[in-house]
Amino acid sequence: MSLLTSLARLRALDERIAQPIATVRHCHLSERPMVLIPLRMSGEAAAPLAAMLGTRREDPRLLVVTQPRNRDLRFAWAADLAAELLPYIDGFLAGTETVERKNADPYERVLDAPQLLVPNQTGIAFIRLLGRSTRFRRADGPYPVPETVPLLGRWLTYFGERAAYPGSSLMAAATEELGRHWASGQSGLEDANLAALMAWITTGPSDDAEDPLVWPPAGPATDPGFDAEVLAPAIEAGAAERITEALRGQLEPTWRLMWQAVDLLRGLPEGASVAQRWEQDRGSFSAMAAHIAEGAPPQARRDGAVAAASRLARMERAQAAYEVQRAYDDPLVMAEYRLTGEAFAGEVVETEPEHSEGEGRSRKLRPLVVVKTDDPVRLAPGTALGTPQRRGQGAQLVEARDGLVTVKITKGMGRGKTPAPGSVPEVGERVCYTSLTDDFQGSPALPEAEATPWTHGGPPREYTPSDEDALEEWS
Repeated sequence: MSLLTSLARLRALDERIAQPIATVRHCHLSERPMVLIPLRMSGEAAAPLAAMLGTRREDPRLLVVTQPRNRDLRFAWAADLAAELLPYIDGFLAGTETVERKNADPYERVLDAPQLLVPNQTGIAFIRLLGRSTRFRRADGPYPVPETVPLLGRWLTYFGERAAYPGSSLMAAATEELGRHWASGQSGLEDANLAALMAWITTGPSDDAEDPLVWPPAGPATDPGFDAEVLAPAIEAGAAERITEALRGQLEPTWRLMWQAVDLLRGLPEGASVAQRWEQDRGSFSAMAAHIAEGAPPQARRDGAVAAASRLARMERAQAAYEVQRAYDDPLVMAEYRLTGEAFAGEVVETEPEHSEGEGRSRKLRPLVVVKTDDPVRLAPGTALGTPQRRGQGAQLVEARDGLVTVKITKGMGRGKTPAPGSVPEVGERVCYTSLTDDFQGSPALPEAEATPWTHGGPPREYTPSDEDALEEWS
């Protein structure tokens, strides 16, 4: 937890209302998101109990397994879930655009992509587990399942894995996104309770109101008291209608909270980099759809050594880029780095737009900018800098002394002998410079799986018997 977030939590506790820790929304929100609230049976990690889902708040669809221990009923429920989710997913595959790529073939990318919203991180974990338990099933042979179930499992696995990708919005947890934009006065563990977190953000906790911590859980686990007193007797009696109505009462409060969370997030302006990350999501979704259309097998249970290393490299790069983009989009996030000395903001007091280095044909334009700042600057001379005010422009720290910081602009000024209009800050302009940049070094080339040692998934070494082996065999 950062210093500013800690301060915001203390202020929230003092004022009895959550404090904003972001000025813009750092996630994409679809015009038609699919809200999905899953429930599982207590004591059974992958036994679904119910799900409430839909794209309209006034029209939720409730799916219930009246006997979760019955395998046939569980997969019939999965087929019903597929009947709701697969048409929603397929609806985004019709419209595509051709995307040109540098040093690569063009590809088709969907114009928009589906978005699943679940209450919390444990809901995402259950979705992944549900995908793993269904994607390897077969529609023929022993123990067949409806033919839509394996396809549903592949998509659920994809969305669950994509949710772990930094900056992705294809599948998001409401508590996670709300926690990125507001700081409550309760612990992080309590923030995982959607009802409690929403109370802090909207009205603040009140001693006179009902404690949100005693509300029905947002899933996927159910309340033990509800299990013992309501659900278990209804299941034992085989009362399907009682089970359905009892589960409806458990899910409807969370359904209302989910749409309130959507309204809260939609009320924030979208960050400048959100659209770029959503383009990457659309590209990933298009690749998965093409993978399925080509008849490729389902995702492996676990990655091989090369695939795991490649995935880790992509996620590390995405995490670093996400942190940079959030800071560039949001002054409140950038303030964290100003406190640590990784960024500084101030007023331009002097400029030298036509300053250059070198002579003759090697002469290079390098404008100088002097910034007066009260921020602590803990950057060494020569540090590469970027600025949110002029993205894509590169700079370098020359000197920092007595609250005056000299910055040399190294790129993003145009190709002329003088800087392009607006490329050099003017005196009196307020600017921010930071060592956070998205100029990351590319990952090294990874070998093919067949070229790795047998300990990392490659082919086993060819066995050639030695003389000692031959003597031992004959003895």
